[in-house]
Parts: sequence; structure tokens; C-alpha cells
Amino acid sequence: MRRVVVRYRVKPDEADRNEQLVRAVYEELHRADPPGFRYRTLRLDDGVTFVHIAESDGAEAPLPQLGSFQEFQKDIAARCDEPPLVMEATEVGSFG
Repeated sequence: MRRVVVRYRVKPDEADRNEQLVRAVYEELHRADPPGFRYRTLRLDDGVTFVHIAESDGAEAPLPQLGSFQEFQKDIAARCDEPPLVMEATEVGSFG
């Protein structure tokens, strides 16, 4: 299973807009229901840091094909104070 973690910090006046764009991605994902794909997004307590966790079972990740994700990525650099940092991750353990 491939896991990717992305962390970035948006400008304070862009945080709510960023969240709206992320929610639109989830709406499209729910309609598409891609098999073998799990996705989670967290907004941290500072209100401006976002963490995305994507897991796929070897199939190609569906995000790049989604119009809502393309819209989300279109001006990400302008929304950010700290650009996205993309890292592969290996699960050490989980519960629940």
C-alpha cells in the first residue's frame, strides 16, 4: 500500500477558502467512489496548517483526474505561506 502525506500552511485569510476547496474534492470523491483509495485531511489547531493523507492499494491515485482537485491545486502556491511538503510514509502501527 502506498501512503503519501502532504503538509502545508496557508495564509490566514486563505484558510477558509482552502477548506472549501478541500471539501469540494471530498464531494467529488464520494460520487466517484474510487476502489482501493483512502484519503483524509486534517486542519490543525493553528487554523492554517493542513495535512492530507492519501493511501492507495497500488492502483493509480484518482486525485489528479478530479476537476475539483485540479481547481484546488490551481492556485495553491498563492494561498500558501509554507508550500506543500510531500512525503511517502510507512505505517508503524494503528489502532481502531
